[in-house]
Amino acid sequence: MKPESATAVRLDELHDAGTDLTPYMDRSKARRPGREVQRVNVDFPNELLEAIDREAARIGVSRQAFIKIRLADTLTKAR
Repeated sequence: MKPESATAVRLDELHDAGTDLTPYMDRSKARRPGREVQRVNVDFPNELLEAIDREAARIGVSRQAFIKIRLADTLTKAR
């Protein structure tokens, strides 16, 4: 879906009025500077992977999210 068109002045007015600006954004071109992703492959022993899956299910997140959370926590504590 193509985003709506507006001038910078009109977007400023809409923003100042508290209007939702998402209809004016092209999300297909959205980027998160400093948060670029690089895919990696990691091999885990089956027993460890099963434990990861159990813990991920217990807290209600995906396997990938659980691994990211634990790595981030570990690195934060190490600082």
